[in-house]
Amino acid sequence: MKSLYLECKSGISGDMAVAALLDLGADKAVLQKVLDSMPLEGFKTEISRVQKSGIDVCDFNVILEHDNHDHDMAYLFGDGSSCHEHAHEHEHSHEHEGHHHHEHGHHHEHDAQFCEEHCHDYGDEAHTHEHHHEEHHHEHGEHHHHEHRGLAEIQKIIAGTDMTEKARQLALKIFDILAEAESKAHNKPKNEVHFHEVGAVDSIVDIVALAICFDNLGIDNVIVPEMCEGTGMVRCQHGVLPVPVPAVSNIAAAYKLPFSFVKDRGEFITPTGAAFVAAVMKSQKLPERFTVQKIGMGAGKRAYERPNFLRIFIIEDTATNDEPQTEDLYKLETNIDDCSGEALGFAMERLLQAGALDVHYIPCFMKKNRPGWLLIVLCTGGNIARLEQIIFAETTTIGIRRIKVERTKLERREIVLKTEFGEIKAKQVTLPDGTTRNYPEYESVVSICREKGLSFQTVYNKALGV
Repeated sequence: MKSLYLECKSGISGDMAVAALLDLGADKAVLQKVLDSMPLEGFKTEISRVQKSGIDVCDFNVILEHDNHDHDMAYLFGDGSSCHEHAHEHEHSHEHEGHHHHEHGHHHEHDAQFCEEHCHDYGDEAHTHEHHHEEHHHEHGEHHHHEHRGLAEIQKIIAGTDMTEKARQLALKIFDILAEAESKAHNKPKNEVHFHEVGAVDSIVDIVALAICFDNLGIDNVIVPEMCEGTGMVRCQHGVLPVPVPAVSNIAAAYKLPFSFVKDRGEFITPTGAAFVAAVMKSQKLPERFTVQKIGMGAGKRAYERPNFLRIFIIEDTATNDEPQTEDLYKLETNIDDCSGEALGFAMERLLQAGALDVHYIPCFMKKNRPGWLLIVLCTGGNIARLEQIIFAETTTIGIRRIKVERTKLERREIVLKTEFGEIKAKQVTLPDGTTRNYPEYESVVSICREKGLSFQTVYNKALGV
């Protein structure tokens, strides 16, 4: 089985991930066609090659019509006065020409000596910046306004973009994860949050580009064993905040992201990067043995001591058939004794549609000898928050137990069985001894039964060759 392995030793941001996916082989022409169709103005994109720690890597830039001064080091890390021109003198140049506006100002390269000279208000506690500012008031009276958008406006933009349905759903999922995180941070319903991080043009473009490139590669299994985050403080719209910022912290908590803090000063994980991982991560555990098929490298925009790029590997599990695959999953369970059968049935339907791997009820007796039901949901770590919300919304429970489990699963693939009644879809699994076993799909069998007027057992047995 082929998977994407995200190596986040230097964190992850939207532009880093887009660049790495492009370097892996995502179609640039497909991406550009989709971006050209977006009902959004004021930007263009640039894909190029740059050097990071002496290594050739891909760079993806969203270039805005109006500079938002997120590169102004004195404002971000000093006394708030503008020294944009002086900061520019100390930026490290890329291997290509042209003006670059980088995602949210994240990882913008600068001379370490400049930061030491101008970050005096916060010392070396503040070494990075990621959030746009609603408005900057500099000493010369210059005013910069940044547009805010809410979830409804963004959903409208996505609906009006020419993209595959799978990519559209991924983009909407990333935005929804960000909205949930901002909603919690500001204590507002997510549909009322007009947050700058997601509403900014470059953030919207980055997320759409992520969805397009990921969908274009056609690999769904994503493994993220570790996400390295820095330390210190960062100035954002609401003042100076600790790293990780609230949106990243909320996403990490809700989706059980595998965080690891390093001693380096800086904000290595952006909300966009965290939301992307939360949306696509299926496992935190690499196979025991695997081969590397291809490597994609995406550039960050700062010069840190650690190499500032994201690597994404396409890997193939080389475990033999006598070594079944294992994966880390979560079991959500709750006891319910005051909910109707209709409500429980609809809850199961919604849970399965939202990505639950398995849902079932077990009859039980509860306090005061009341008959009830034990609801059990099996899911990946990335789907916990979404599924718990559905359980709370659709049932009468007031608490959910969460248990981490390890599952051993057999290798499986989808096949088509040809019979005298027609083709029947089936799942073929490989047992540890190398033999295979076929399991006809229920819906495929039933459709033939209805069409031919045959019994279920007749068609099912014919599919098995009985």
